[in-house]
Amino acid sequence: MTEYLDDAMPPEDRDRIELHLSDCDDCTTYIEQMRQTISATGQIRPDHLPGSVVDQLLAVFRESRRTGS
Repeated sequence: MTEYLDDAMPPEDRDRIELHLSDCDDCTTYIEQMRQTISATGQIRPDHLPGSVVDQLLAVFRESRRTGS
C-alpha cells in the first residue's frame, strides 16, 4: 500500500488496485485510514516526542526493514 499511497508503482498495478478499491469497501476504508494516519503523523516533529518514543519507533522501523514485514 505504501507504493500506492506514494504514487510510486507502475500504472498497470495502480489500475488493478483502483479496480479492486472500486468494489471493496473494506480496502477503501483501510486506504482512507492510512491517508489520515499519514496526514496526522506528518505533523509530528521528533522534538515533540520523548527520546524514548523516538528510540522505540526507530527500533520498530529498523526491525521491519530487516525482516521485510
